[in-house]
Amino acid sequence: MRTSTTLILVFHLSLHTVDEGHAINPSCECIRFTSTYGKERGTFSSPDYPRPYPPHLSCVLYTFIAAPHEIVELIFTDFDIYKEHLECVHGDYIKVYSEGIHGPGPPGINEYSAWSRIICGSRVDAPPALYSHGPVLVLELHTGTKASNATGFVGTYRFIDRRNFETDGIRVPDTWCDYVFNSQPNKPVHGRLYSPRYPSSYPSNMRCNYHFNARQNERIKLVFDESFLQKGDMSCLNRADIIKVFDGRTSTAPVLAMLCNELIGFEILSTGPELLVQFTANSDTPGQGFKASYQFQMQYNSNTDGDINKKSSTADAISGLGPAVSAATSSCHQVFSSDKSKSGKLTSPLYPSPYPQKTHCHYDFMARGRERVRLVFEDFSLQRISDSAIDCESSDSIDVFLYVDGRLEKMASFCNDTPKPIMSNGPKLSIEFRGIFSSRNSRGFKISYYFVEDYAISTGIQLQEFPCAFVYNSSERSKGVVTSPNYPGFYPRDTECNYFFYGHENERVLLHFTYFDVEGVMPCEAVSASDYVQFSSQMIDSKSQRYCGQLRELQVTSDKNFLRITFRSNDRLDGTGFKCDYIFLRDSEMHSMTMPDSHDKGTNIRITKLLLLICFEFRTIAFR
Repeated sequence: MRTSTTLILVFHLSLHTVDEGHAINPSCECIRFTSTYGKERGTFSSPDYPRPYPPHLSCVLYTFIAAPHEIVELIFTDFDIYKEHLECVHGDYIKVYSEGIHGPGPPGINEYSAWSRIICGSRVDAPPALYSHGPVLVLELHTGTKASNATGFVGTYRFIDRRNFETDGIRVPDTWCDYVFNSQPNKPVHGRLYSPRYPSSYPSNMRCNYHFNARQNERIKLVFDESFLQKGDMSCLNRADIIKVFDGRTSTAPVLAMLCNELIGFEILSTGPELLVQFTANSDTPGQGFKASYQFQMQYNSNTDGDINKKSSTADAISGLGPAVSAATSSCHQVFSSDKSKSGKLTSPLYPSPYPQKTHCHYDFMARGRERVRLVFEDFSLQRISDSAIDCESSDSIDVFLYVDGRLEKMASFCNDTPKPIMSNGPKLSIEFRGIFSSRNSRGFKISYYFVEDYAISTGIQLQEFPCAFVYNSSERSKGVVTSPNYPGFYPRDTECNYFFYGHENERVLLHFTYFDVEGVMPCEAVSASDYVQFSSQMIDSKSQRYCGQLRELQVTSDKNFLRITFRSNDRLDGTGFKCDYIFLRDSEMHSMTMPDSHDKGTNIRITKLLLLICFEFRTIAFR
């Protein structure tokens, strides 16, 4: 439906005037949409679209009214509203009213309703979709006095049955959003759960608990198909809206995951028959929330699973049937689960003898709870066609696959040098071996696999209340070494690890990084898809400077007796992380100067003088 400056349907609201900054202007002109005329979708657009919209529009309302059991979905296919103010509170803007009032006045959206968000700018500034909380959604368009070439907007609307987003569990009496999910005979072993009001934004100042109770021989698989809390890549320590998943009945159980930003296809597998999901929202800008699926699974106990200390079953098949027949079988396709063994060996067919030509093997690894899969290559000798080959497509190779956004994605291919240790980004990891050629000099490979909870971080005391967090107390150790997850191998994707340093009252901690390789470009923000390391003298701090890239030298000193290091990786590229020496020093030993940094407003990180560095390096050498 296209509108122009002469509106098709004008509706004057004869209501009392209220604060325009918080509620609908009662003198607005209104266009109503109550049907898609039998089609799945309808359309709406700004005045004169695709020509520039006129200035001086004090208020134009687009009112979408669905049936009582429905909600409204709006999707902008084009969006261009001139941004005069960063927060869109002056000039040209659109206010979105998606929530009915709770208090005096009639139900629905009216002059008592508060707008839920305000938008302007280009297509990248517009939300992917807008959803109402109830059967009514209103857009309020204002244009200022300044004329522009902005063309406005065009979009589609449709009405969706809200019953499609009902949580399958049993709601706990006298609660709004607490649910229980019990595994019972002759009942579905899978279902769905949603944040309150999904797919519309969740309310603020609330906490929801989702309790899962499987039977003794079952485990719980939980997949967050979509989770949209806040945009960005900030540490979950700095977020007011957060999802915590506990590996047990209560919030004192170990934390398996903390979700606070935006993600797709995040999978969690419990170690036992109980799981708790706790969703807390305290921010002033609620996101869309989450939709997730769950499944009660029988505990894994496959005969194909286990430690492969002996020669693989493929070797047995080859010795009895010959290479041609064995290559056509799946005898080297194996699954390794932590339910049966926490570590083992994996070798290529016939290792250490040459593997046969046309060998094709799949190996899948399945962890549980806080575990990650770690592969360490002890031997690696594959047939190479050319030393000058820049990729492994035409050579014998091993491909490593991760699960990213709910789908299998190749992390890397290896065919020449021995790979560095590999760590999964979640409970699953797969590798594929392609032995196309082989030769008498190709021994194949030998891999040690581990299901680890400590992220291969060997120092500090690991905390249970975070997925990956370690404490370093000066009362227990005055100096030592800190590394990134899986160092010196590639750090895992989609991972946040925190390191907490606690000194005595008159102490500070000094960090000297001897190795630093964190994928990204300064200033290491989400817009450049950068991983980062951040330092703060506060537990909660989102303003401290971030560090990424390849740095030859980095020294950091805490501002007081506490320091937090936050390492965060995304789902893109990989680096080999960092290694640093730390030492707690008394204030009397700290001869330092403050280096001003316009990017760092909250941490006051200090770069030490040469004398202190020499002292620190001397002590570190002595410590080693």
